[in-house]
This record gives sequence, C-alpha cells and structure tokens, in this order.
Amino acid sequence: MLTCALLLFGSAAQASLQLHLKTEGLSPAEQQASQTLIDEAMAHLPPRFIEQLDRRIDVAWSTQMADNAYGEASLVSEVDLNRALLPGLVDGSAATKKTHRPHGTVREEMLATVLHELTHIYDRARLWPDAERTLIRRCTQQDSNTGLVGLPDRCRGQTGRRFTLSDDPRLLDLAGWQQAVGSRGQREQHNGQVVRSPDIYETTNPKEFVAVNMEYFLLDPAYACRRPALYRYYQERFGWAPPAKDACDKAFPFLNAGNDFGKTPLGRIDPERVYEVDYLLAEANQNWVSRWGHSMLRLVICAPDRPRGPDCRLDLDQHLVLSYRAFVNDVQLSTWGGLTGAYPSRLFVLPLSQVIDEYTKTELRSLASVPLKLSRQEIEEVVEHAAEMHWSYDGNYYFISNNCAVETLKLLRSGSDNAQLQGLDSIVPNGLLQVLKGRGLADTSVLDDPREALRLGYRFDSYRDRYQAMFDVLRKQLPIKQETVEDWLSQPAEARRPWFAQANLRASAAMLLLEQASFRRQLLLAQDEVKQKYLGARDLKDNAMDKANRTLQEILANSGYLSRPAELLGSSGYGLPQPSEWQRLEAESKQRQQQLQRLSGDLDKEIRKLLEPAREAQIEASEANLKLVGEHLRALHKAAGGLELP
Repeated sequence: MLTCALLLFGSAAQASLQLHLKTEGLSPAEQQASQTLIDEAMAHLPPRFIEQLDRRIDVAWSTQMADNAYGEASLVSEVDLNRALLPGLVDGSAATKKTHRPHGTVREEMLATVLHELTHIYDRARLWPDAERTLIRRCTQQDSNTGLVGLPDRCRGQTGRRFTLSDDPRLLDLAGWQQAVGSRGQREQHNGQVVRSPDIYETTNPKEFVAVNMEYFLLDPAYACRRPALYRYYQERFGWAPPAKDACDKAFPFLNAGNDFGKTPLGRIDPERVYEVDYLLAEANQNWVSRWGHSMLRLVICAPDRPRGPDCRLDLDQHLVLSYRAFVNDVQLSTWGGLTGAYPSRLFVLPLSQVIDEYTKTELRSLASVPLKLSRQEIEEVVEHAAEMHWSYDGNYYFISNNCAVETLKLLRSGSDNAQLQGLDSIVPNGLLQVLKGRGLADTSVLDDPREALRLGYRFDSYRDRYQAMFDVLRKQLPIKQETVEDWLSQPAEARRPWFAQANLRASAAMLLLEQASFRRQLLLAQDEVKQKYLGARDLKDNAMDKANRTLQEILANSGYLSRPAELLGSSGYGLPQPSEWQRLEAESKQRQQQLQRLSGDLDKEIRKLLEPAREAQIEASEANLKLVGEHLRALHKAAGGLELP
C-alpha cells in the first residue's frame, strides 16, 4: 500500500503538522493529483499554524457527501473530500470549471476547502484543557451554535485562559459578534455584517467565520485591502502573512448621505487627515424617540492643504458625522417597529453642516462635540472600521437595546480596541457620554466655558435661544404684546405682516430670521399633516394621494443606497471597494443622485396638492412674508448708505 506524507520543518520527531493521504482505492493518477492538492495546501499555511497543529491528519475521499458539498473535517484528525470531485482534479477540468461559489473554479474551491477544514481542526485543537473548560462552563453560558464566545469579567483570573481563534474577544469584535449591552460580557448572537460578504456562510457562527476568512487571508492577494483589520488580526496571530498583491489605497470610499441631491455623494476619507474623533451628542427633547438624546461621532478632518493639528477644527466644511440611524422605508415611524427591530440600523455618513442645521434649526436641539482621548493609531483604526461598517453592516435598530448609543459604543470598541472600552455599557446617549468621561476617554472640559465652547465649535446651540433674542429686539422697538417667540410664531403669517413697515434696520433683520424660522415650522407641520393623511388614506382611491405616494416610495427606494452603499455594486466583490470597482461606483451613484434630484422636485409639487387649504395658505403666506420683509430690509439698508443687498 502506497502512502504519501509531507512533513515540514524536518523529521516526524519534530512536532509539526503532517497531512497523510489515505490511498486505498486510488489509482496512481488520483494519488498524484490528490498529493499535489495537499502539497499546495501545506505551502499556503502559516509556519506557526503548522508548528502548533502538531499531529497527523488524514486526508480521504468520501462517497458519503451531498452533491453540493466539497468537504468536511472530523473533530481532530481527518479531512474528507467529496469523491465526486476527484475526476475533475485528475484530468485538470476542475481548474477551468467555473462555479457560482466565491473562489471561482472547482480547483480553487477544493484548495480552499482543505484550508478551511484544517482551520477548524486547528481551532478545536486550541481548546482549553478539560478541567479549565469545566470551570468556565460553571462561570459563563455556552450557546449550542457558537460555543464559548466570550469571558465575562467575573470569570477572569479563575483560569489560565488560552483563547482559540473563534472565541478570541478581539476576533469576535471584528467579526460582528460584539458584547451585548447589559449582559455582563456575553456576546450578541446575531451578526449584522452581512453585506459585501465573500461567503454569507461566515455569519452563521464564529467558527465558520474564522475558517472562511482564513481561506481568503491565505488565497486572496486583495484580502489585506478588502478587510484590513482582519488581515492584521491573522497576521499578528500567526506572525506571518502571505504577500499582498498591491499597496492598499490609503483613503476609504464612502457615500455622503447629505440632502443636497445636486452634489455627487461619492467621496473618500483619508484616516491620516482625521485630526480627532469627537463624541457628538444631540441633546434631548420632548419627542418620545429623542428624550435621551442621539449619539454620533464627528470626524474632525483637516483641509487637504492643512497640516494635521488643532487648526483643523476650523475646517468645518470638511468634517463628517457618523450616525447610526433607523432606516425607515416608510413615512410611518412605528413605536412597535422600533421595539421589535423592524427597522434596519445603518451607518450614515453626513456633512457636519447638515447635522448642525437639522438639530439646531429644525429640531431646536443643542449639540455637544466632545473630543475623545484616542491615540493616533486608535483614531485611524476607528475611521477604518467605520468605513468597513459603512459597506458591510445592516443590523436591526431597537430603541432600547440596539439604538444609536449602543451602535456608537460598538463602533468605538471594535475600531479602537481600547482596553478602557471593554466591559463598558450604556443604552442611552447622554449616559454614554458620562461613562466615557468616567473612564477618562471623553474630555468634557471643553464645555466648561459656554462662550468659548461655542467659539471653538465644541458646542452648537439650539436656535430657540437665538430666536428669542431676535424677538426681544422686536419688543424693544415695537409695542408687540406677545412675550415669547413661540407665541409670536404661532400667529397666522398675516397677523405679523403689519409690523414689517414699522421696523427699523436692526428689527427688520431680526424679523427676517424669525420669518425663516416660521417657514421651517410650517414645513414641519405640513410634513406631519401629510404623514397622517397618508396613513389614514392608504386604502382610499385618491388620485393625488396615489401619485404622491408613488413618488415618495420611489424616493425611499432610490435613497436607500445612501445608507447601504453596497447596493451600487451588486454581488461583485466583498469588503471595502477596490480601485477596480470605483468606476462603477461613480457611474451608479451619479445616476441615482440625478434621479433623486428629479424625484424630490416632483414630490414637492405633489405634496402641495395633499395639504389642507388652511395649511397651504399659511405656507404661501409665510413665503410672501419672507419676500416682503426681505424687500423692506434691502430698502432700509440702501437708504442707510450701505451696498445693495442681494
């Protein structure tokens, strides 16, 4: 009986992996083709892997597999391959036969299968000694699908822990099984990193994730660029890595979800240009979904010609905001849907200016921007991880257990690998800021002096106080009876109009700002009115409603790509998009943006038809007020000898 074995690092006396081909029933040609496959697999394995997996593993061809199976491994000592694939390996057709599986050809899939199953055996071989496993089972919980996937703080120090690959906390963070909030270190069972996956099988459990990614780490020269954090993890774990194909692009692509549909959304983030990362908190208001605030991260990005430093905080037009939000594909925001995870949770990338306007002018909520005390490496790796999540993550948004605060914390923890973030829990945005401060990670001292905080951009005040100040200007000059700005703005637009002609230059400027606020308020009221009418008329045959509804649904369908940018690339590729995919990204995003620009204009026209006559009249009156007060202000300015205002 002919046996073939390959030993690396010397003789069998030296501990190392030995792959032994079981040759019973194989022809010489089948033996040779099989051994070539085994030799190639051994040549791809890291030296440390071979040294640590110090055992003999048999490789056999099995007739007991499903037609679509390539192979499987026993617990410790055998890899079985599907005998039906052997003829193609012998005659060479497997090397050219294409598949719908990730690696492309049957031959490559067979090689990947050997590496995949050997990784499973390696992972199992690194399990704890029996006594230690018994102790840990008493201290933690075990899930039947994922095995031991985390060590609670209360268990640490009770054993000499030797992590496998699939229960290493760092790997689990990167892979998508992060610490579950409020569970004392246990891991989430659902993996939301399901987009741009090389093989969705990786998300079934951590063991399969480790094995699938080992395939790509060893076989795909682009893995270092597509999944850079995981590439570094494997490289550090084994002290070795296969050569990368090309140098990776330092900047990461992203889609800007800004509401200016006239601008192309496709951009790049260069981590080296990010000076600091701030915890950006939108303060609470009385809205039931906003009563604890909203958590975001602000990337303080330097202008291209500015050296990295404190002055980069002046480059506000460059700054971006990372915001986990529920992507609602309907105008209805359901309380029940938010509690049951009906809405996808996605990472939006937004311009800072839009976020400031959205909260301070429209929602009348202040923003606090608190620098996080992260090292240079941690900052760059948070940016890198954010880019990876932007392209790969599509989770479920729960108002209680997986909201913006939880998602932001997971992004920080997985991205930075900062020890101070381990074991940290908070499910409310304002509470998370306090916990970060308590751990010494958030520098809230920048908020101590309110004036200085505003001047330096650490705080952005609600326009409510500004509107009240403008209203006080009016009251000083004019005998207005209302005492608060809310009372003034709640009047019909026509009731404010007689005061315009009596206002001096300063009061007219204040009136213009207040009329702009009134117009935004009318638009918000109109939006709510249309929503309620839409929800109450779904079953009614209303031509105007049907037309507006179709336009609205088309906008929602077409704007989804801004939060799930992988839609632009279809099923091609995985991980971070590469230069070869950039041209398609540019073309697809430009086309979608042009369509959104057209649709948004159509929707504005259709929405006006759905308003109650009184609301439509108020909007038109507000528009007329803006025109009148603007003309009065320009006339006063010109009469005072100033340049003509636009």
